[in-house]
Amino acid sequence: MPNIAVVDGVKINVYANDHLPPHIHAIYAEYEALIAIAGQTAIQGFLPRKQLKTACEFVTCNETALPDLFYQLNTKLRK
Repeated sequence: MPNIAVVDGVKINVYANDHLPPHIHAIYAEYEALIAIAGQTAIQGFLPRKQLKTACEFVTCNETALPDLFYQLNTKLRK
């Protein structure tokens, strides 16, 4: 479970053996949301509004590197 960043208390993880679409896991306190890399939208779970915005901004700022990392950890999903 690579913890790739912590931004304003929000942990950003990308997991191996995960599922499509390419996404990150954003964790804050007892909350967790899956944020799609394409479109920067929550596809599952919940984060408070401020932390969701933080996670989405992180994805936006790293939208070219994150798909590569996701597929490096999930090689069976690469097309």
